Amino acid sequence: MGRGGGGHGGGHGHSSNDDRSNSMNPNNDAYHDAMNNHSDQLNPNNERYEGDDDDDD
Repeated sequence: MGRGGGGHGGGHGHSSNDDRSNSMNPNNDAYHDAMNNHSDQLNPNNERYEGDDDDDD
């Protein structure tokens, strides 16, 4: 039996690399969640919009 650890078959959940892989895979729900979040952040009509906060002097 192998030692427990992160990643494949370790039984200790996901690593940050697993999360990134999931969010980059169009066949994964995490991908769609990430794209929705990205759209929300770019939409000035959305309350979560994080656009240009510079003051016009």
